[in-house]
Amino acid sequence: MPEHNPETLDTLEDLVKGRHSVRGFLPDRVPQPVIDRIFEIARWAPSGTNVQPWHVCVASGEVCERLRQGFIERFDAGEKVHTDHAPDGKTGAPWQDRKRACARALYGAMGIEWEDREGRAYAARRNYEFFDAPHAVFLGIHDIFGTQSACDVGMYAQSLMLAMHAHGVASCPQGTLRNYPDFVRDVFGLAPEIKILFGISFGYADPGMGVNTARTDRAPLAETVQFMG
Repeated sequence: MPEHNPETLDTLEDLVKGRHSVRGFLPDRVPQPVIDRIFEIARWAPSGTNVQPWHVCVASGEVCERLRQGFIERFDAGEKVHTDHAPDGKTGAPWQDRKRACARALYGAMGIEWEDREGRAYAARRNYEFFDAPHAVFLGIHDIFGTQSACDVGMYAQSLMLAMHAHGVASCPQGTLRNYPDFVRDVFGLAPEIKILFGISFGYADPGMGVNTARTDRAPLAETVQFMG
């Protein structure tokens, strides 16, 4: 049996368990050399037959502000959401229970009561503000690819966020950033064949934001993993 390095295992466990979604960022930009290093690490993520199907667009500075303002304007105007891919179907137990537990943890950390509709609308709007993050990355995929390659993009995103966490950079993966994909394509000058899967806001966490104290649990192993043999 190959030997393993206990320190490496501890570091991996710390990274995986320590990474969490941050919903309040400082305005300070991450230095470009750090960003370059993070994305250099992420490009080694696995993919089926090494296709590397991801199309990654990183926004900072004026470009990030243009995207932020465009999302906010569309949300405030009540513009109908359009996405490149079909959303999830209606969920029941146990998935709906997990979603509600997550929402309650976030609302609680933000001081928002469950019955407070205005407060919940404010929380929803914060997504389109990128939680004040100075950077956002949009992950896309060419429309010739299907589910398998979309899974590859998920592995890329996990590698990316772990690399961010290792460098002290916080992140928040956001399904809401797949909304209004035509606008995103316009900003980045993307071909219509590039479809937006989701986005990730990133930067340095604001320790003064109460929402950043929110934590979610994970289902027990026996609930999600089946061992046989």
